[in-house]
Amino acid sequence: MSAAAAKNRSPRYRRILLKMSGEILAGQSGWGIDLDVLTALAAQVKDVVTGGTQTALVIGGGNIFRGAVASAEAGIQRATADQMGMLGTVINALAMQDALEQIEIPTRVMTAVEMESMAEPYIRRRAVRHLEKGRVVIMAAGTGHPYFTTDTAAALRALEIGADVLLKGTKVDGVYSSDPKRDSSARRFDALTFTDALRDELHVMDATALAMCRDNDMPVIVFNLLDADNLARVVAGEAVGTIVTAS
Repeated sequence: MSAAAAKNRSPRYRRILLKMSGEILAGQSGWGIDLDVLTALAAQVKDVVTGGTQTALVIGGGNIFRGAVASAEAGIQRATADQMGMLGTVINALAMQDALEQIEIPTRVMTAVEMESMAEPYIRRRAVRHLEKGRVVIMAAGTGHPYFTTDTAAALRALEIGADVLLKGTKVDGVYSSDPKRDSSARRFDALTFTDALRDELHVMDATALAMCRDNDMPVIVFNLLDADNLARVVAGEAVGTIVTAS
């Protein structure tokens, strides 16, 4: 099925949570926010929302600040460094909110750390209500606690809101047996089990996030979000990227 055909098909998923890395927003520069990339990603989100899929987003903050790296390399106390990283995710969430609203997609930014002048506090029932009303809910500040990654936050929020699937948008087209940039023999998987991914340390998501998804039967699809229309294709049920399931 072509990408254009996928857009015209009824969506397979009623409600999704899309986790995208902060690095994606940085584009080629590797830091900050590339406005062209931001605009293109917002357009992909619009496609699935207007197609009828309730959509929540969790965006990482690695394009602005990485708590674990700063702690290891600069000696910043880990809890403090992670809190700084949480603020980076809020910057990205506000940028995505603006990009979506400029193309007439209603949004709400909800944060795990209260900052009411900029965003709503995250309340599960309120988030679900926003989704039911057709609003994109952008969930920022991780879980609100240090030592937890945005992968784990995405898994937690996907379970809390009753998402049908957790989509992880990356710069690569799925999960590989090793780094394809360094190993020409690396093999891409079409499908994996959570057990295999954890055992072989395939870096689909961090171990805590994978275990949560495994224990609660939440499928994960890893795909290249930078390819135009890939999000619409995944939501339409096309075999894009790598799907990770319990069995």
